[in-house]
Amino acid sequence: MQNKKNAIVAQSGGPTSGINASLCGVIKAVIESQEFCRCYGALNGITGVLKGNYVDLTEKAEKDADFLDDLIRTPAMYLGSCRYKLCDYKDDNSQYAFIFSEFERMNVGTFFYIGGNDSMDTVLRLSEYASRIGSDVRVIGIPKTIDNDLSVTDHTPGFGSAAKYIATSVLEIAHDTAIYPIKSVTIIEIMGRDAGWLTASAALARNEYSKAPHLIYLPETSFDKEAFLQDVREALDANDNVVIAVSEGIRDKDGNYITASESAIDSFGHQQLSGAGKALEFLIKENIDVKARSVEVNILQRCAAHSLSAVDIDESFKLGHKAVEAAEAGETGCMTVIKRLGDEPYEVTYGFEPIGNIANKVKSVPREWINDDGNDVKGELISYLRPLIQGEVAMKYRDGLPKYVDIIGR
Repeated sequence: MQNKKNAIVAQSGGPTSGINASLCGVIKAVIESQEFCRCYGALNGITGVLKGNYVDLTEKAEKDADFLDDLIRTPAMYLGSCRYKLCDYKDDNSQYAFIFSEFERMNVGTFFYIGGNDSMDTVLRLSEYASRIGSDVRVIGIPKTIDNDLSVTDHTPGFGSAAKYIATSVLEIAHDTAIYPIKSVTIIEIMGRDAGWLTASAALARNEYSKAPHLIYLPETSFDKEAFLQDVREALDANDNVVIAVSEGIRDKDGNYITASESAIDSFGHQQLSGAGKALEFLIKENIDVKARSVEVNILQRCAAHSLSAVDIDESFKLGHKAVEAAEAGETGCMTVIKRLGDEPYEVTYGFEPIGNIANKVKSVPREWINDDGNDVKGELISYLRPLIQGEVAMKYRDGLPKYVDIIGR
C-alpha cells in the first residue's frame, strides 16, 4: 500500500459529448487498479493544478453508485476546461516546478490529460520537463475533439456523436426546407477550423429520398466565390430547395479565411472564426434572386448528448481505461489511440503512441476523398464515417428531461 500513488486527471479545450465517457474510463480503471490509491480531478484543466483546485473522484464514485453511469451520458466536461498554453520551460520553468511540486505533494504517479491538439501540446511539454528533471511522474494524453483532427489515431472520441448530431440535423433540415414549392438555399455552418471531418459527416444524411446536402465545402480545398455561385445556380436548376454544408474554416486560394477577426486571437495563436454561413448567405442574396438563409450550428454540435453514438461512447470509455493500463505498464509521454482494422465489419484495436508524433500536428481530410470540384465528398469518406455514428445510448430521464450529473464547482 505504501508504494501506491495517486492519479490526477483533467480535461481541456472544447467540450464534446464523449469526453466524460473517457473520464469515466480513467476513474473506473484507477479504482480497479492495484497501482493507484485515489483519482483526483483538477478543475479547469492544467490551471486547476496551478491553483491547487481538485476534487476527489474516487470518493464521489464510492459515495454515489450511479455517479459513473450518469456521468458517461453527461455532455461537456464535468471537471471544467481551460485554454491555457504553458510557457516554454527552457525560458521559464517556474510553472513546471510548481506543477511537479504539486504532484509530489499529492503523491501523484500519473497525470492524465484529456483534450485535443492544444491539450496534447501540454502533455508534450510536461513529459519533456519530467524527463529533463528525472521525475518518475508519468504524463499521458487521452484524445478528444469533435474536429477529429488529431494525428495517428484513426478518429477521436466525441467526433462520432457530433457527426451523428450533424447528420440528423441536416436530414431534419432537408425535411423542413422541402415543404414550400419555391426556390431556396439553406447554408449550414459547421465547426472545423483546419479540418473538414465534421462538415463531411453531413453527407451521412443522404438517403433514398433526399440528396441533401447538395453541396459540401471543406477547409482542405480552396474556396472560390465565383465557382460557389455557379455551383449554387446549377444545384437550383435541379432542385427547388438546396442545402449546403460549409466548414467555418473555409479559405481562399491565398489561405485567407472567408470570415475571421484579425484582432481576436487566442493564446495558441488561432484566429476566432464565425460567420462563414452568413457571409455566403449575403453572397447568394447579392447575386442570385432566391430566398437564402444560414444556420450556424455552433455549440449544439458538441453538447447534444441526446444524440450520442453508442460506438463513440464505448470507444471514449475504453481509451480512458487504456490510458491507465499504459501508466501501469510504465508508459509516459504518449497518447492513447484507436487503430481501425476494418469497415465491414467495423473493428478497432487500442494502443498508445509517442506524444511527439501527435502534438501540434493536424490530420486533414485526404484530398482524394474530396471530389475534383471541391464541392462534395467521395464514397471512401462515407465508408470511413458511417461506422462511427452507429448505435444509440439509452438515456435516463427526470421530469421529461435527460438526467445528467451536476455542473461541478459552479
